[in-house]
Amino acid sequence: MFRDEDEDTTIYQVVVNHEEQYSIWPAHRELPLGWKAVGTKGPKAECLAYIKEVWTDMRPLSLRNKMAELEARRPELEAEEARRIAEAEGRPKDPRDDLVTFLATGTHPVEAGLRPEKTVPRLQEALARGFVHVKFTDTRGGTELGFQLDPQASDVSQADFERGTGRIHVEGGLTLNYQKVRCVADLDLATLTGEGHLERVAESA
Repeated sequence: MFRDEDEDTTIYQVVVNHEEQYSIWPAHRELPLGWKAVGTKGPKAECLAYIKEVWTDMRPLSLRNKMAELEARRPELEAEEARRIAEAEGRPKDPRDDLVTFLATGTHPVEAGLRPEKTVPRLQEALARGFVHVKFTDTRGGTELGFQLDPQASDVSQADFERGTGRIHVEGGLTLNYQKVRCVADLDLATLTGEGHLERVAESA
């Protein structure tokens, strides 16, 4: 039996760069600068099938983070616009217009802010990236805040991500309405809901 001379018998490995972009590279060759192997090797077709399965968001990591930051600022911009309209119309001020004061008083119902689907695996991916979204559902339209996780203050040790049970505690800093705050939330994996609040961060001298 003769082998097709054009048949590719090279063993490849799946590689990823710092922007979480995937590609394949011949396993016997030294990896190019800036890329690392993910541990999957095999014929080209198998490696490409693996990439198709795991690379569901084609946007570079830096772009995803930038868009998440912009989305996190959306409530701040909307609240500022609502205040300007209320002042122009002479309407009484709603306490919820001051988001920082409102969310820093007591605890509030929250849910995990996840796109495109609200699932435990999506939450686990966000935790692995170190950037999560928490939505405060008792504000007008819901206020979704995105923040970089503080790994020392956050705790996922009580969570079973495979079964979708247990609770996680997340904390991280952000700027809301030009004020530095800390978002604190506890979420139940079974419902992806829980309670949270903001804490004002004192400005350093």
